[in-house]
Amino acid sequence: MSTTEGPWYGVPGTRAVDITALTVRHRRTLALDGVDLAFGTGVHGLLGPNGAGKTSLIRVLATVAAPSSGRVVLLGDDVSSPAGRSAVRRRLGYLPQEFGYYPGFTVREFVGYVAWLKEMPRDTVPEAVERAVRRVGLGDRIDDRVRTLSGGMVRRVGIAQAVVNDPELLLLDEPTAGLDPEQRVEFRALLRELGGTTTVIVSTHLVEDVAAACSQVALIDSGRVAYRGTTEGLAALGGTAGPEPGGGPDGDGSPLERGYTAALRRHRAERATGHGTGSASGSGSVRGAGRRARASVGGRSGWRR
Repeated sequence: MSTTEGPWYGVPGTRAVDITALTVRHRRTLALDGVDLAFGTGVHGLLGPNGAGKTSLIRVLATVAAPSSGRVVLLGDDVSSPAGRSAVRRRLGYLPQEFGYYPGFTVREFVGYVAWLKEMPRDTVPEAVERAVRRVGLGDRIDDRVRTLSGGMVRRVGIAQAVVNDPELLLLDEPTAGLDPEQRVEFRALLRELGGTTTVIVSTHLVEDVAAACSQVALIDSGRVAYRGTTEGLAALGGTAGPEPGGGPDGDGSPLERGYTAALRRHRAERATGHGTGSASGSGSVRGAGRRARASVGGRSGWRR
């Protein structure tokens, strides 16, 4: 059975996300299959191959997509009800993988517009907008129109709108796409800062981003949880011997990359032999995983308000 205590959940007593038996179907495709997870204060990485179900999970947590079955409680509110979703949306920040924006707006206008969508008190908005834009290093471009910015700068505007309301839950889907190496380093530092008081979930395929910014990680494969635990625990699954003479796929890469590969192989082997409900924990053991808008600009919501 899955654990309900321990480092996976972040700071004790701060669980902001509880997911039970979550299933998501896209027509005939099963995107998520009985997922059980919980997240608390801290920075959590969500890893997995392309098509694993990461974006489907983030969209459900952002309340822009509805689960096929299961229960999702965010910040104490069950989001199966319109009232619960409305309450949560004011307290979360979300950067989708495909970020929609209004190119004719200035950076100030656009981030302010998102603050309005979040129903922030009007008198707090100007200062909140300037603070959010400064945090992503665009203070000197705040009155430039979004259409005049580079792709990396537009991505940083997306991060600014996600944090303008000082969210209690921050959801980021491939946030470093389009950022140059220096900007990625600065962004990781921002994540670590935010994780001191906020539950941050970062969906990415870049293992190095997780290694640099996240203390906890979940690995999703084919809609199921293949690993959950600390980044150190995931690295340990890859062994400590390092590359063998002559290289090879098992010896290449960082410890976390080798652990990522080992966890995927273990999970797929278990599924192939009929033991597909297991997930590797932070200690390397196998536990049963169980069988069980206004949230964003430019996103489509499958739920009514």
